[in-house]
Amino acid sequence: MGGIPGTRRRADPLFRREATLAFDPSEYGRRIPADVYDEAYAHLDPETAVNRLMALADGGPLCEFGIGTGRLALPLLERGLRVAGVEGSPEMVDRLRAKPGGNQVEVAVGDFAHTRAPGEFGLVLLAFNTIFALPDQAAQVACFRNAAAHLRPGGRFVIEAWVPDPGAFRAGGALRPIRVAPDAVLLEAAELHPAEQRMTTTKVRLTDDGVHLLPANHRYAWPAELDLMAQLAGMTRESRWADWTARPFTDDSREHITVYRRGAGA
Repeated sequence: MGGIPGTRRRADPLFRREATLAFDPSEYGRRIPADVYDEAYAHLDPETAVNRLMALADGGPLCEFGIGTGRLALPLLERGLRVAGVEGSPEMVDRLRAKPGGNQVEVAVGDFAHTRAPGEFGLVLLAFNTIFALPDQAAQVACFRNAAAHLRPGGRFVIEAWVPDPGAFRAGGALRPIRVAPDAVLLEAAELHPAEQRMTTTKVRLTDDGVHLLPANHRYAWPAELDLMAQLAGMTRESRWADWTARPFTDDSREHITVYRRGAGA
C-alpha cells in the first residue's frame, strides 16, 4: 500500500491514543512482515478477480497501484498480460521479487498517489480496499488523477473497496471474525472516527505459531464520493458491481467493484 506526504493519526503503541505524525507510505510493509501478510490472506482465491481483470484490460498492459506481494499481479502475468506496479513498501516488493515471475514485474517504489510507472496502460488497478490507505480526501483525489495520467485514451481504472457501514459499530468500535479455520483465526478490531471518515484497525491472526498483529488505518469514502473523484480526474463510471462475478450492486451490497474510463479524446 502507499500514500502521499502529509499527516495522519497514528496510535500510541499501548493505548492507541492519537498523535499527528508524517504519513509514511512504506510504514505498512515495515509493521506487517510480508510473509505474515501472505499467510493471512492465503485463503483468498484470486481466480475470479483475475478472470474479470483479463477481460477489462483489453490486452493490457496493466499497472497495479499498491501491488504488494503480487497476489493478483502474478496470476495476471501468468495469463500473458504485461504487468507493472507502484508500491510504497520495499519489503513487499522484495517478497514479490522472490516469487516465481516476480522479477518480470516492473515496480516503481513510492507513493501511488503521484509516483509514475513508466509507460501507458490499458488498465490501472487499485484492489483490496487500498484506496482507503491514503490518509485524506486530497490524497485520494490525487490518486485518481495519477491513475488517469497512467491510462491511454479509453483505458480503465478499476477499484475494489468496501462500502462504509457506520451502523456496524457500537460505541465507536467493532470486533468481527474474518476467517475461522482449524489452523488459523483472523479477527479485526476497529475504531471509528466519523468526523474525519477515518478508521483505526488492527487485524489479529491467531495460529499455533503465536499471535500476529496487522495494524492499518483507513480514510473511508462512499461510492458516490469516489465517483466525484473520478469526474475531477476526467473519468466517468462505466460499471459498478457487488463483486468480481459482476453481481448487481444493490442497497445491501457491502463491497463494490467499480470501473471508471478515461475519455477517448482525453
